[in-house]
Amino acid sequence: MNPIGATDDPLFAERYRAIDARDIRFDGQFFTAVSSTGIYCRPSCPARTPKPHNVTFYLTSAAAHEAGFRACKRCLPEATPGTPEWDIRRDLAGRAMRLIADGVVDREGVDGLAARLGYTSRHLHRLLVAELGAGPLALARARRAQSARTLLVGTDLPVAQVAFAAGFGSVRQFNDTIQVVFAFRPGELRLKARAHHASTPDADQPVDADGTVAPVRLDVDLPVRQPFDAAGVFRFLAERAVDQVEVADLSKAGERVRYARTLTLPQGPAAVDIVATRIGHTGWRVRVGLELASLADVAPAVARVRRLLDLDADPVAIDASLGADPALASLVARTPGIRVPGAVDPHELVVRALIGQQISVGAARTHLGRLAAHAGSPYESAIAGLSRLFPTPSQIAAAVPLPVAGERLDPDRPLRLPGQAIRAVVATAQALASGELDVHVAADADTLRSQLVARPRIGAWTAAYIAMRVLGDPDAWLIGDVALVAGAKAIGLLDGTAPTAASHRALAHRAEAWAPWRSYAAMHLWRAATDAAAARRSGR
Repeated sequence: MNPIGATDDPLFAERYRAIDARDIRFDGQFFTAVSSTGIYCRPSCPARTPKPHNVTFYLTSAAAHEAGFRACKRCLPEATPGTPEWDIRRDLAGRAMRLIADGVVDREGVDGLAARLGYTSRHLHRLLVAELGAGPLALARARRAQSARTLLVGTDLPVAQVAFAAGFGSVRQFNDTIQVVFAFRPGELRLKARAHHASTPDADQPVDADGTVAPVRLDVDLPVRQPFDAAGVFRFLAERAVDQVEVADLSKAGERVRYARTLTLPQGPAAVDIVATRIGHTGWRVRVGLELASLADVAPAVARVRRLLDLDADPVAIDASLGADPALASLVARTPGIRVPGAVDPHELVVRALIGQQISVGAARTHLGRLAAHAGSPYESAIAGLSRLFPTPSQIAAAVPLPVAGERLDPDRPLRLPGQAIRAVVATAQALASGELDVHVAADADTLRSQLVARPRIGAWTAAYIAMRVLGDPDAWLIGDVALVAGAKAIGLLDGTAPTAASHRALAHRAEAWAPWRSYAAMHLWRAATDAAAARRSGR
């Protein structure tokens, strides 16, 4: 609940110990408001630890704003990674926060947010205030303030353009919010706390009346909760990269990894170029180059990249839980901070999962590349290797012909799959395009799974995979996954001679002990299966 201010509350005591230790692991997971100073801080703030009776803990910075506190000028609490709670929580508050982070309130208002969640705006406001200490408008304002701080500190964008890029409706509203939240004017905040690395939008691009620049190119640093298995996440994405839509460079995987792709954002087509550079033994710095149709797409682009890389996960809690199981301890020690890659477009992920569900990763990549080349829209990018957008559901439905019984197969058709598989892909694309199948980041997990498995050729495995990557479900388990069984056998968790069906049942039962982090356990087992296969090929 929010706020937490009772000093005899066990949760208060736990959080107070964290701020007394200035524990960086909790940055972004809660905020510390101090009544004697009127400010709120991140847990690792270097200032003197306040007395317990002056402290109140809030789950969101918006709740601290609403209670009359301003952000600390020393520790800049708005510069932290997001809380992992929104992916763990499957309730209305967690689902609402995922949509707010994607900018839905800025684009559609509170009524639009409420409609997407299936509630009235009044009920949604009442629930969010009760659960998080702030209503949807206040939560959206806090998100805009965080985006604005990132752009003021990390880029050379003119202040007026920062206002529109962060989602504010006017420069005056932007100035007022920054002053209230940070007790600085925007220009002062930039001078006080800007990063060492800055970028400038293309100077020769025309500026529209609403403050946008098209196309916009700028770089932004993304806060990362450490440890972060950057090499593993980028390898996962690289292995599945679709030609013309995605490119990756793992040539210096120990020190630097890169992944870039095109995507469609609310204001138009875009591309992102993500580079992770190693800092220390397990730490990584992540910087994303944005190529946008409008400054208004900065916040949605950043939110989707964060979900794609699972940057808001709590790796310490995940590693501690999974590492406590002797069967997984060695895997956790070998790969601290493992992540579950997300998705930048829920509809795209559904299509990719449906095409790839019963074939190899390489074969799926070939089919998807052919589909993108045939049905995807061309895109002119300054990023080498990117020239096409992944096709929308309506484009797929229009471009993929349904097979006719007895008809000779055309070798140039966009999908060379069995007839039933093609029909399932087209039918699902039509359902996504019409809204009959509604897949988005804030969908109710149980409802989404039920809708998916009710469709032809979508089974429990595919539904779980979509929930894992679209919803960020940390506890999905892919029953029947051959690679999971192979990984379990590789580490001696299963008897290598057991029948396949029995192995799947035994592993699913064993995995119950890994809740609520079964998605992360799956990533470890997939890695173990890949390593074992590589060792066999090399003869070790």
